[in-house]
Amino acid sequence: MAELLPHDLAANLVRTLLGFVAGVALGFAARRGRFCTLGAIEDAVYARDTRRLRAWALAIGVATAGIVLLVGAAGLDLSRTIYVAPRLEWAGALLGGLTFGLGMALVGTCGFGMLLRLGGGDLKALLGFLVLGLSALMAMRGLTGVVRASLIDPLALDLAPREMQTLPALIGLEPAAATTLALAVAGGFAALALAHEATRTSRKLLLTGAAIGLSVTAGFAITGVVGVDPFEEARVESFTFVAPLGQTLLWAALATGIAIDFPVGATLGVLAGAFLAARTGGEFFWEAPDDAREVKRHVFGAFLMGTGGVAALGCTIGQGVSGVATLSVGSFLALASIFAGARIGLWVLVER
Repeated sequence: MAELLPHDLAANLVRTLLGFVAGVALGFAARRGRFCTLGAIEDAVYARDTRRLRAWALAIGVATAGIVLLVGAAGLDLSRTIYVAPRLEWAGALLGGLTFGLGMALVGTCGFGMLLRLGGGDLKALLGFLVLGLSALMAMRGLTGVVRASLIDPLALDLAPREMQTLPALIGLEPAAATTLALAVAGGFAALALAHEATRTSRKLLLTGAAIGLSVTAGFAITGVVGVDPFEEARVESFTFVAPLGQTLLWAALATGIAIDFPVGATLGVLAGAFLAARTGGEFFWEAPDDAREVKRHVFGAFLMGTGGVAALGCTIGQGVSGVATLSVGSFLALASIFAGARIGLWVLVER
């Protein structure tokens, strides 16, 4: 893997700065394109409108193709991501995904959506951001983390001698065949979007889906190619919005005691991009919760998202795009569980 770092700038700062730039692009595009996973699920369930879901599938297809390109042309090492480890955290993906999806329905959006709304002046999103970030820290290294480590982590399946839990690795494909399968999956997701006439004729949806897929690809390129330091073992990652929200809060409180890195830069970049889109689009308005009941729902939902998202190793973007694009079996399971949890939450809130 080629070293592309400036000699006078630390690797973590390179990753942070580039993560911020990519985050600005992602936040701007998603805010302008009104990208929302829960909104896409609601459209499909209640209006039989699948356009936003198909645009989301396009994002996965673009990100999958981008990862194939990075692996083949730039030497991206996927084994350094959390998604493809040979230890399948099936219980965390299942239970955590359900919990995250339920919390997402209660709040009305995911962690990514919180940042987009906060950029437009939504103080409910600020409350959700703080609660989600704190609960994520608790689930990683605090009280709820003890429960997770005791009850959920021991249920993981060891897939050794397989080196990764990707679909090609589990099938036992050689590198060339694995690349072909990955490109076929990417084409399948893209075809799912483009085969629908209403989606195909919506330029905004197509551009938004493509921008999100390219942003996820850029995240992997930043942490796995451009920002690589051969003397450190930094994780290869891309955009995700559960643990990074907690890491951003922790860095804000202890900036002189911990090193900043890609997750914090990416989180702040998305917030800045959403703010830029809201201000330039005439959509920035301060908005407060309606009453105590709404506050209670947002606090409880954000807590569920922070707790469940850590157990599931990601969110609708982290597992649903970044993870699925690696063809991780655990990511597909987590994504299905998040969708199921969101559907249950919508039934409770809307239909029951």
